[in-house]
Amino acid sequence: MSWLRTELWTAEVVYTGFGTPMLRGALAVQGGFVVGQGSLEELRARFPEGEVVHKGLALLPPPVNAHTHLDLSLLPLYRGPFAGFLSHVVAHRERRGLEGAKRGLEELLASGVGAFADIVFKDEVMDFLLQESPLPGVAFYEVFAPEPSLAEEVYRAVRRKVEAWRRREGKVKVGLSPHAPYSVSPPLLKRLAEWARAEGLPLMVHAAESPEEVAFLLRGEGPLREVYGRFAKTPWTPPGTTPVRHLHALGVLGPTTLLVHGVQVDEEEVGLLAETGTKVVLCPRSNRNLEVGEAPLALYAKHGVELALGTDSRGSSPDLDVKNEARFLWGRAEPRLLVRALTRGGYRALGLPTPRLTRGTPLSLVHFL
Repeated sequence: MSWLRTELWTAEVVYTGFGTPMLRGALAVQGGFVVGQGSLEELRARFPEGEVVHKGLALLPPPVNAHTHLDLSLLPLYRGPFAGFLSHVVAHRERRGLEGAKRGLEELLASGVGAFADIVFKDEVMDFLLQESPLPGVAFYEVFAPEPSLAEEVYRAVRRKVEAWRRREGKVKVGLSPHAPYSVSPPLLKRLAEWARAEGLPLMVHAAESPEEVAFLLRGEGPLREVYGRFAKTPWTPPGTTPVRHLHALGVLGPTTLLVHGVQVDEEEVGLLAETGTKVVLCPRSNRNLEVGEAPLALYAKHGVELALGTDSRGSSPDLDVKNEARFLWGRAEPRLLVRALTRGGYRALGLPTPRLTRGTPLSLVHFL
């Protein structure tokens, strides 16, 4: 019977969700299920009648989109200098909100991800994700508050909201996202990090994304000075250090912190991220569109930093299919590193178990790259 015919599915990289991604691996499939996994040579010996079928770049469990802004899913795509992106979001603020989040969640589901992390700006979006999302993940409540004199007031308001939302957690857990080192005052960053650490709350921070961010923190220079001035009355006093070092000094880095982008880093900073157990979420297509450069993948691999992949928003990325981030980087990085970041790295970043492709797994859970 044809439905019992065995095929040996192989690809450049095969990852079953545990161990090391395999360069000459395969899955034996029969009747709509996985019936074996291992090296291609081993499976050829076990299933000599099996036809070898090449499935492209990679075979893997459901991937993770570890950084989205679902509420921006109705925005037009922006391509241009990083400093103009915030103005782009503000100019289209009427499109930001619940309808965009609903559209974005539909797109995530269609892409086949197994879990996601979202940045939530509006209360109604948090309510929606906690109540309606069929996908597991973490919804990180975003804090944008550069004015130092308001730090304690903002902290108390954020804490009240997050504590209430945590009582409603289900598939989706609640996290906290101080937006960035240039958009959250140092006293507030420190206060939020201390509270998050005490409560076991995951943190997500956009940092080391652009040269403009580095210039603003080091010397108070560049276009972000004008952006800061729109939202704060207290003159900016630059900390005189780089974004990662600034976050480390404030106690923000740690094993439950996800640093998003991580493009503008040196080897000492990568070492700090590794030592503190901070995980890094890469968004390479967004980085290209915002003209900020490329993250140093080889340096992260050298120091053993746990990596995950995210798309960022529809405002800076052409779609929410995180597999396209790996395709974009294919050939520029060690392929097993990319497959791990797409799967286990993402699940570990969100505190979730990685699905495994084992005997009996339905083929609907086997993804192709």
